[in-house]
Amino acid sequence: MTRCIDIFVACCNAVQSHILIHRANKQDKEFHFQNWFSGRLTTLNILCDAPARNTYPDFRLVHQPEGYEIKGLAYPGREASYDSNSQVPTGLHNGRAIYYLFGRYPADPADDDYPVIDFVLCHGDFLNADHTYVHKNKSIKGFGTYGDIMIRDRKMYVAPTPFALTTGTTGQQTLILPSSMAVDNRLVKVGDITRVEAQQLVVGYTFDLKLNTLKPEVVDNPCVGTLHQFSAYRTVGFEEPAVTLRGVPANIAGAAESADEDTDTAI
Repeated sequence: MTRCIDIFVACCNAVQSHILIHRANKQDKEFHFQNWFSGRLTTLNILCDAPARNTYPDFRLVHQPEGYEIKGLAYPGREASYDSNSQVPTGLHNGRAIYYLFGRYPADPADDDYPVIDFVLCHGDFLNADHTYVHKNKSIKGFGTYGDIMIRDRKMYVAPTPFALTTGTTGQQTLILPSSMAVDNRLVKVGDITRVEAQQLVVGYTFDLKLNTLKPEVVDNPCVGTLHQFSAYRTVGFEEPAVTLRGVPANIAGAAESADEDTDTAI
């Protein structure tokens, strides 16, 4: 049994009850929104492993094989994509179903307490349905004049957020799940979304240290055109507006050029 619906409803109730995010100090760039989410788990008496830096997902439930990755988005600001240097988005990791919570909050609040503007809780398959890829950082030795420098291949993934992929989610609290998942009468469907598998898959890349060029290695996708069906939901009484698929933003490819490779956050 999934707890994602209970968690979604608890987050909706918190937003509608004006339960604010609390920032411990202005240097808190990561944990303030995680702490707000942790409070929702506490109200539901849901036990989880304590989140820590560089762990994935952020919250791993104890009694259900589920994990929740939390992405805070300062608004206005970068919201079309987010950076991850720990794990490519996925709906299944280490035997757990993975859900992503994208929440927007004021970019420059005057106080240390401020509201959640809107959020989307989605199953990881909405971002990427491949469960087979395993993230690993590798390295090579022998670089440099004296041959004693190591080059570390530390991959950074830049993925679109649900706010960039959909219309009708701005200013709302929205849940996006595979259409095959059952829901209860606390929710009302506000849209059906279909994502289509791409024609080609990137299976590798090479980097030329002299030319500073990065070249992808691609193969034809044997599942090209496969449809992945999702449904969007809200709590009863918040049926409008409808949610539709917008498509992959054109600026996702360029977002990696300015990404901070030492972070694992949405900015």
